[in-house]
Amino acid sequence: MDVSTLAEALFVSRLRPADCPETPEVRAAIADSLQSLGAGGCLAAMAQEFGDYPDTAPARMRWALGLVRSL
Repeated sequence: MDVSTLAEALFVSRLRPADCPETPEVRAAIADSLQSLGAGGCLAAMAQEFGDYPDTAPARMRWALGLVRSL
């Protein structure tokens, strides 16, 4: 699966940057999001968050991308 799809799944997960999640938690959160929403559902939920919270969503996406790239 590509980096952007994994980051989208992490973006919409229950994890937050303040949680300072470890690798197993990140992987589990991504798997949970993909299982419950599917890749398309994660993308749609992320788009909704960008619409609802345009000031904070970009920082959250940078966090998600950074974590996924570090795995």
